[in-house]
Amino acid sequence: MTGASGVEGTRIPLHSLSCRPSAGRSAGSFVNTGIMEAFRGTRPGCLPVWFMRQAGRSLPEYRAVRGTNTLLEACLNPDLACEITLQPVRRYSVDAAILFSDIVVPLKLAGVGVDILPGTGPVLNNPIDTPDRVNTLLAKTADSIDFGIIAEITRHTVSVLNGIPLIGFAGAPYTLACYMVEGGPSKTHMKARAMMHGDKKTWQKVMMLAARLSGQFLAAQITSGAQAVQIFDSWAGSLSRKDYVDNVAPFSKMTIDLACGIDGNSDLSKTGKSLWPRVPVLHFAANAGHLLTAIRDIGVSVMSVDYTKPLDEASELLDDSMPLQGNIDPAMLFAPWEVLKRHVLDIVQRASRAPSHVLNLGHGVPPDASCDQLARIVDLAHSMV
Repeated sequence: MTGASGVEGTRIPLHSLSCRPSAGRSAGSFVNTGIMEAFRGTRPGCLPVWFMRQAGRSLPEYRAVRGTNTLLEACLNPDLACEITLQPVRRYSVDAAILFSDIVVPLKLAGVGVDILPGTGPVLNNPIDTPDRVNTLLAKTADSIDFGIIAEITRHTVSVLNGIPLIGFAGAPYTLACYMVEGGPSKTHMKARAMMHGDKKTWQKVMMLAARLSGQFLAAQITSGAQAVQIFDSWAGSLSRKDYVDNVAPFSKMTIDLACGIDGNSDLSKTGKSLWPRVPVLHFAANAGHLLTAIRDIGVSVMSVDYTKPLDEASELLDDSMPLQGNIDPAMLFAPWEVLKRHVLDIVQRASRAPSHVLNLGHGVPPDASCDQLARIVDLAHSMV
């Protein structure tokens, strides 16, 4: 197994991982505060960086440790999920870990028959596309599903990160609903969008269910120590702005409210105040440059922008008032380093309009990406002061 040092079998102690010395910061100070400062709109001493899908399929140590476990088994095994979450932190010295999980884990915990097939993705035994099926699951979520295993994994992971922030993880209601209604991946999301317009009552129940599942999933992570959370809306780009605002945004806001303990079930939360300390909420939507202002309005803290939207244009749309994250084109990871470096520097320059910037990809790490290229990006980011 290769550690962050690149030496076979070596693991750098987590407490020693930090922004590079060129930033002039002590070992613990940036790790504990830098990326969190950026999430809250302040530029720290050097550029924070982490990668979507940094844990998992692209790392040889992941493939070694997962063994014969299925992806969902790995997500729900505290020791294994923790180890996989930590692997990219050790290897790259990124400034945050993100919980190793999958957006369909809440469905699994709700008793839904679901599996993640290699080369295909999440597949349900039966689509959740009828009022009866939706109502059955809504009744379960009304009483709250047991997310104890997620809380255990989160606490365990936080305890060994030694101050490095842990980012929680969940799918946005629309993307989760697409899997529920379609029964698996879809390029067009035709069944989901048809239900949205042709059977609004059932659609609203599906979205209510998805919002509850993802909101409770995030709440379990936040209350167990996650210092920030990111919501992934992989399929939002398939929607017009009107469809997003009218039929999706209210449920994404509901997810955020539930995650932050604003659920309408107590006198305190009815006032709009969180039942527990609010953490930064990051949001990523693919191919959704036309939705940025609508996404901002659901209450997100940091806009994670996909690689198709230049960050200076994104910042202008957001009145230069919102922290940005992104947005390296994953395809550039396969270019020569000097080409990739120019691309990264251009992104950083374009992001200078925003109050703060966290360097990331504009989509997930490809499974065959070069670990060396990702390590070079981290070194470059940490050299910027």
